[in-house]
Amino acid sequence: MSVSRRAVLATATGAAAAQALSPRSAAAAGTPEPAPSAVVRTLRSAADYAVAKVRAVAPEVAGYPVGTRFERWTYSQNGDWVGGFWPGTLWMAHLHSEDETFRTLALASARGLAPRQYDTSTHDLGFLFSPSWVTAWRLTGEAEWRDGALRAADSLLQRYNPRGRFIRAWGRLSSPDNAGRVIIDTMMNLDLLAFASRETGDEKYLSAATEHARTTQRYFPRGDGSTPHVYDFDPDSGAPVGPGTVQGYSPASCWSRGQAWGVYGFTTIHRRTGDPAFLHTARRLADFATAALTEDHVPVWDYRAPQQPYDVKDASAGAIMACGLLDLAAVTGRQGYRDTALRILTALARTCLTTDSDRAQAVVARCTRNRPAEDGVEISLPYADYYLLEGILRVLRPREVDRAIDLSTV
Repeated sequence: MSVSRRAVLATATGAAAAQALSPRSAAAAGTPEPAPSAVVRTLRSAADYAVAKVRAVAPEVAGYPVGTRFERWTYSQNGDWVGGFWPGTLWMAHLHSEDETFRTLALASARGLAPRQYDTSTHDLGFLFSPSWVTAWRLTGEAEWRDGALRAADSLLQRYNPRGRFIRAWGRLSSPDNAGRVIIDTMMNLDLLAFASRETGDEKYLSAATEHARTTQRYFPRGDGSTPHVYDFDPDSGAPVGPGTVQGYSPASCWSRGQAWGVYGFTTIHRRTGDPAFLHTARRLADFATAALTEDHVPVWDYRAPQQPYDVKDASAGAIMACGLLDLAAVTGRQGYRDTALRILTALARTCLTTDSDRAQAVVARCTRNRPAEDGVEISLPYADYYLLEGILRVLRPREVDRAIDLSTV
């Protein structure tokens, strides 16, 4: 039976948050305590700002936002890998405001991703269809959204390599390039497969997701709980080759957004399977990341970059991490994870919003897309906006978020 689990640059800000969010014993029983009133006010104000920004910008959106240039969105017409986050953000705005306009816009934007149901060239179908089509199904009950998400899951399943027991990250299935490449990000795409098994009763989807998670669990986490961005395998034999990176500083470093994907992804696959080993891994990754945070509670782009903790930040890593920590707190009943999530969300609300710019179209600033390539340093990113709203609504409107993204556990 499924049971729903409901769940700064200024030193003074970090200290005040730490004092306001001291752990208390109620969480040990599995019931998260309400956030302190000052934190609630800060988060509500941030959510109100986000919804107002999305409402103002939506008429100008001409595709799927992929990042900003000079504070204005740039777009992909097919969604690239981030296309699900704009309709997802519209859904979050709808849940917070109860404005039906956002519902209409979310459905129209999601429908534009329909051709991607058949795309077997990417592992990112979870990112594309979970915040858009799966959420649309959960909130409308209209079968077209469920059916489209299931077709996307079928496409994703074709990327599963049974010899290595992993989902290939990059490259067309007909291409040998990157045929054995696995990345930590894929942990966040597994829930589309779990959804497909729940909806169809066919365990093949969840089985592939579980095996991929076990492979990731075996090879990615280091002894201290840090992870590389990439791990390569021989695609023919499935034998491990070794770690690598594309968006991190080095194969031995720890790219903060990847670490956040891992925390959230392992917690989610634990909720879908009940496997305690996945929960243990989520906690190891979370404990490393939370220990690596500085007093401002905004992650540096790579926790082991030579100039950290003074290097550029990635607010998107913070927003994703906050959602994962809130999820982890709900599953484990450990208040400390919730406290840290609230500190991160408060820090983002106070130091990373675009409130000082009349030009900005995004909600969250201070994000970094790909530091090694000098691509998108100190910009805004669509997933930062989405996960900031998801995290805030997990605190302010947990029942509504549960309806949208299903926080149930086995």
